[in-house]
Amino acid sequence: MSQARVFPTEILLPAASHASGEVNLPGSKSISNRTLLLAAFCDDQNNPPGTTVHNLLKSDDTDVMLAALATLGVKVDASGSTTHVVHGCGGEFPVKNAALFLGNAGTAFRPLTAALALQQGHYQLDGVPRMRERPIGDLVDGLNALGAHISYIRSVGYPPLQISPFCASSANRISVRGDVSSQFLSALLMALPLLGRDMTVAVAGQLISAPYVNITINLMAKFGVNVTHQDWQSFGVAAAKYQSPKDIFVEGDASSASYFLAAGALGGGPVRVRGVGRESIQGDIKFAEAIAAMGVQINMGEDWIEASLPPDQKLRAIDADFNHIPDAAMTIGVVALFADGVTTIRNIASWRVKETDRITAMATELRKLGAVVDDGADYIRITPPAKLTPNVVIHTYDDHRMAMCFSLVSLGNVPIVIDDPKCVAKTFPEFFAVFKKIVS
Repeated sequence: MSQARVFPTEILLPAASHASGEVNLPGSKSISNRTLLLAAFCDDQNNPPGTTVHNLLKSDDTDVMLAALATLGVKVDASGSTTHVVHGCGGEFPVKNAALFLGNAGTAFRPLTAALALQQGHYQLDGVPRMRERPIGDLVDGLNALGAHISYIRSVGYPPLQISPFCASSANRISVRGDVSSQFLSALLMALPLLGRDMTVAVAGQLISAPYVNITINLMAKFGVNVTHQDWQSFGVAAAKYQSPKDIFVEGDASSASYFLAAGALGGGPVRVRGVGRESIQGDIKFAEAIAAMGVQINMGEDWIEASLPPDQKLRAIDADFNHIPDAAMTIGVVALFADGVTTIRNIASWRVKETDRITAMATELRKLGAVVDDGADYIRITPPAKLTPNVVIHTYDDHRMAMCFSLVSLGNVPIVIDDPKCVAKTFPEFFAVFKKIVS
């Protein structure tokens, strides 16, 4: 478990115009929490060493998952700040009656809902007020169709949840909506092997954030379970037990890489991020393609990416669909302040149900800086100001990505204040210290 961290109530980032250097990325949040759960599903009865997870992200969200697994009776040994050994329970949690508080960690709440729904136990799952506003009804409907007994404690379709013992149906095919959160599908895919039979999951509507589902499929394969799909609309999960890979390394976080690659673009660079590269299983490395389309020079190796902007190159505005990389698209929203022309970020309805309503939040804060912003149900259009407004206080809405992406504004040679900076502890507690090292 990570130690308590002390943050000021706000951070002043001084005016800067140059960024260069190298950053070692923390582990991916998405990979870290999926890996912990899959390792817990392994049968370690005849494999006492368990699964050693290297480069695990040390953050609030992984702390939530680690605490939940401990409460459920899964033994996890920490052999270092980023190395943990998970002793699996064969898919059956020893503790049959528990109340879990999961903060605002969607990567813990949704998968644990699916896993616990297939157990013979009584569980309550709750989180912070914002988590109670994040929909989960489509996942619950899919699980209840399998024989789960999940009820809503407060509002229908939203946490907190009450889970009662599972009573299996004969269904071998279920459906889940794909246009609200890809985490619903990922949660189902990870839990279904616990049933011990072949299963098919059909996706109703457009699947958003498909690269995050691809992370799930890749990780399941590393734990011995194969998932096939047809055009990302129908998924087949083979009847197989999870098998420990013994050792597994968590990639650097590609979403976090976006802030430093953007810094290389805005501050000339070069800025190199290590821990993620052309071999990555994360869709957010496509952020590099997005800023390349804006005129940024990108170089990439097996486990690194580097961004720079030639002195005579001006950033170009883009109009693009960011359905597959919605988290990294927030960084594009800030880079748009420095582009020549109007930037449109499309197909981002999922922003509405994230840690905050990110479309409204981004529009509000961008306008403070002088931008003209048009926002709709699933898009945001940004016209940069002739000159950025200095000393703006950016409200972060308890959303880590708001704090990190708006830090880039300081590279426009204007000071900026980030309110409530502690929110970065959700995924990147050392963000501001690392960011300050590369800017001047």
